[in-house]
Amino acid sequence: MNRSNVLALSISLVLVSSVLVQPSGGAGATQPATAGPAQPIFLAAGDVKWADLDPTGAPGVRIADLWGDHAKGAFGAFLKLPAGFAVPLHTHTHAMKVVFLSGTYVQAPEGKAEVRLGPGGYMLQPGGNYRHVTSCDKASDCVFFVESDGPFDLKVVETAKPAA
Repeated sequence: MNRSNVLALSISLVLVSSVLVQPSGGAGATQPATAGPAQPIFLAAGDVKWADLDPTGAPGVRIADLWGDHAKGAFGAFLKLPAGFAVPLHTHTHAMKVVFLSGTYVQAPEGKAEVRLGPGGYMLQPGGNYRHVTSCDKASDCVFFVESDGPFDLKVVETAKPAA
């Protein structure tokens, strides 16, 4: 299967899974995820609405919420990191389930070897004090699907500066 077929299959699976857990009744509706929507929800790739995640702190990083609101609570979203983008040592409050769709994502847990994941790769990243650096390989942008039960945040770990 070539790269574009893998990407198309991955996006299809993510969108189908989102349909199965999307609550009916719009934002804020409460309904068990097992009940499912009253009607299917379809979203073509061209209709995905991308926005800047943080233009000053993370230039070029884009996010597209599929359900929920990544800034307020539980969500499912696509994230796009530009090729060569890197984030210093940091943590996140909430755990994240991540499926990689394109590019090569690189993560190095503090004090451990880096892990490289490409299209079709999966990561369950703990929240709390899991310290790591993140980057996207310089060869191409990284696009991945993220799901979390709490809002997205990124807390840079302050490291001691060497004495002058």
